[in-house]
Amino acid sequence: MFELKVVTHFAAAHQLKMVAKKCENLHGHNWKVEVCVAGEKLNEAGVLVDFGELKQNVSEIMTRLDHNFLNELEYFNDSNPPSSENIAQYIATSLQTMIQNPEIRVTSVTAWESENACATYLT
Repeated sequence: MFELKVVTHFAAAHQLKMVAKKCENLHGHNWKVEVCVAGEKLNEAGVLVDFGELKQNVSEIMTRLDHNFLNELEYFNDSNPPSSENIAQYIATSLQTMIQNPEIRVTSVTAWESENACATYLT
């Protein structure tokens, strides 16, 4: 099994309900995102997937999130708020639909909302 990881960032605002009072206020983060994909076989070039292709796909997803109020995005709503957990899941499911090779799967996405707090979605 081979696993690749790319790291990226985005900045956005969100507002959570029914959590610590401080987080219920409109606030923002500079998220760090780690994306891992895995597969059993390397291609003819000897790689699982081209890093450039993977980074381009992840960049497209970051463009949807960057400098937005996440609560206003269609994916996030009252039953699916833009918590770090749900952001990680959104990135993972979005990326999986973009990957053309059925033998490559997203294995995890970690969304760091600060240097010492993150959530990981495992597929």
